[in-house]
Amino acid sequence: MRHDRARQDHRLERLDDHWLRLPNRWDVPVEICAGPGVPLEPSAVDEVLAVLETAGTLERLAEAVPGRSGPAPRVTRIALTPDFHKGAGIPIGTVIETEHALIPQAVGNDVNCGMRLEVTSLDADAVRPRLDALERRLRHLFFEGGRRIALTPLQREALLRDGLPGLLLTGRTGHWPGIAPGDADDCVDRVHASGFPVDNAEAFADWVRSAGGAAGRASGDSVIGGIGGGNHFVELQYVSRVHDAAAAHAWGLAPGTVVTMAHSGSLSLGHQAHATALDRLRRSWPAGLPRPRNGIMPFLLDERSEADRRRYLDAFGNAANFALGNRFFLSLTMRAGLAAECGALSSRLLYDAPHNLFWRDGDRVVHRKGATPAGGHERMAGGPFAMWGEPVIVPGSMGAASFVLRGRGHPRTLASACHGAGRRVPRGAAAAGSEADLDAFLREFRVVTPLDHRDPRVARRPDVMAAWRRDLKQEAPWAYKDIGPVVEGLRGGGVAVPVAELRPLLTVKG
Repeated sequence: MRHDRARQDHRLERLDDHWLRLPNRWDVPVEICAGPGVPLEPSAVDEVLAVLETAGTLERLAEAVPGRSGPAPRVTRIALTPDFHKGAGIPIGTVIETEHALIPQAVGNDVNCGMRLEVTSLDADAVRPRLDALERRLRHLFFEGGRRIALTPLQREALLRDGLPGLLLTGRTGHWPGIAPGDADDCVDRVHASGFPVDNAEAFADWVRSAGGAAGRASGDSVIGGIGGGNHFVELQYVSRVHDAAAAHAWGLAPGTVVTMAHSGSLSLGHQAHATALDRLRRSWPAGLPRPRNGIMPFLLDERSEADRRRYLDAFGNAANFALGNRFFLSLTMRAGLAAECGALSSRLLYDAPHNLFWRDGDRVVHRKGATPAGGHERMAGGPFAMWGEPVIVPGSMGAASFVLRGRGHPRTLASACHGAGRRVPRGAAAAGSEADLDAFLREFRVVTPLDHRDPRVARRPDVMAAWRRDLKQEAPWAYKDIGPVVEGLRGGGVAVPVAELRPLLTVKG
């Protein structure tokens, strides 16, 4: 019923079977890729209307800057993906194009959160009998001190300044369990952006220096290789169905093939980078100009804001680079666990795709929040995906199917696709959900968490078990939209073509 009411909402105009338009008094083109069967919450529409007030903020901000001349800053286009749902000020699944302005909140706290998908040499039938032992091993590796990610100060700084190439080309990588010779090559041509070059890593000097006392000494820490909370995960999956035989064959996605998917980002570094932006914007906001009613404060791309923007952009680049390294080490940890339980294997990166970033081209900026790039043949020219379009990774909810698609570079979504199924139920309401539903889910699906709920000592602690169950219910399948209609929306809207469907064997949750 909510879906039907949204379709009848007078604010939305239907363009065709898979596209809606949101008219607005700012005359900013706003289009939603939302085919039949995808719930569209009115509260998310309300939030977009509030976001559009930023067009007026830009006008007032430009007028308030003494002596400013040049083109007017403006919001030029907004695109909304099929998993579009209410966020904290800016909806998840929003793509915003601006000119002469940068909006940090249109990226958010978790800078360069994204997906990394690797294809292994294992078959699902060989892995299923080992899942009990694999669960115990993965709990140890991820949560009980089993991670052995030793980095030198040089490697930490290289990662923060240059991304994966910086990390993998500084030497001394052979002691990381799971590392493969092809990782250095794949980090360049199988990643949407292998790095975001930054001149320094001063914003995170404490983390760089945390690698032990002696100069050049390698040591581990509790940050890198962390999954994070919320909807982040590392999942063991297998190819259950092929939709595009030619592309699936080229990408190694044969039925039964085991793959690993890591969804995580920049953790505390992204939060610090975002806080830097907001702090600088508040301090430099023109005297006498009221703060925006929607709370969204942009940077103008002018000389006045250059110093403040540079502080933010340096920290932003460091955090984005860290996120690439974090997903890389999450995948290495999964490789190590699989090898220990299932024997020797190979595992190769298919693609690493971000979904919380901005892309600047001159004075034009495309911001994506909870949306992933879905470039077509032209965007991928010269690389391994030129024939197919950009790999698009769309995970379902915990325990549900995920999809790999190939992008078509659709201009109506600013060459963007959704980064998941999207929430159906807010976290608070999901946490209060049915205990019986959770029990039924846990009987059918394997979730690896820091707490082993099968341990009799844990079971005797009702307070601990209640908190664990509450957290799991927030990410349970019923809290999310059905992935099928969302993917159909991408296909029917001309945004991306399904290549293969992936089913989970187990999920590791932080």
